[in-house]
Amino acid sequence: MTPTTGRDGATGPSVVVLISGRGSNLRAIVESQPPCRIAAVISNRPDAAGLAYARGHGIATEVVDHGAFAAADDPRAAFDAALRQAIDRHQPALVVLAGFMRILTAPFVDHYAGRMINIHPSLLPAYPGLHTHRRALAEGVRLHGCTVHFVTSTLDNGPIIVQAAVPVHAGDTEDTLSARVLVQEHRLYPQAVRWFVQGRLSIEGSRVRLAPPAGSPVPAQDGTLVVPPLD
Repeated sequence: MTPTTGRDGATGPSVVVLISGRGSNLRAIVESQPPCRIAAVISNRPDAAGLAYARGHGIATEVVDHGAFAAADDPRAAFDAALRQAIDRHQPALVVLAGFMRILTAPFVDHYAGRMINIHPSLLPAYPGLHTHRRALAEGVRLHGCTVHFVTSTLDNGPIIVQAAVPVHAGDTEDTLSARVLVQEHRLYPQAVRWFVQGRLSIEGSRVRLAPPAGSPVPAQDGTLVVPPLD
């Protein structure tokens, strides 16, 4: 669990990104050049392709392999403790879950309350968990999409920051619907990170307020609807 230190040249609040795989949302965030410093990319999988992308952009990387804690009395708690230690070395203002495929314990989530966000490939609260596109198609919904939200101890729950709804076409498969939603993920997540580090998001009960007041949502020509509208 030794970090590889890099340098991205950016300034601003410190952000740590957690990944488990290819890191496509990580890539979208980095390429958007948000007003923050991505201090580290941490993965629970040593073979995560997103680690190579981060290193190629001079960003520190680290692996906290969940498999290394299998023999612990409480493997999940032991992993979360090590992950928390790795994150906190960077003193992040924000922790971004970008395809991080681990269910986190309540004490871990509580430690980052109000400063950890996630993106989920459905219009929450519909279809939490896995296989969202398959389930949406099976139930014949006409709209599907993605959601960026603050993380709470309930899986795929928490105050919603921004959502994008896309039309479901008659001939859609899991792959075609997933690809259409992924395009919107890559639009929404960088914007949500930018809003957070600009200090424009506040949680009021179960709702997120965006300042200054957002304008009226306008559907795109492809039928996509984003609420609140992106800057």
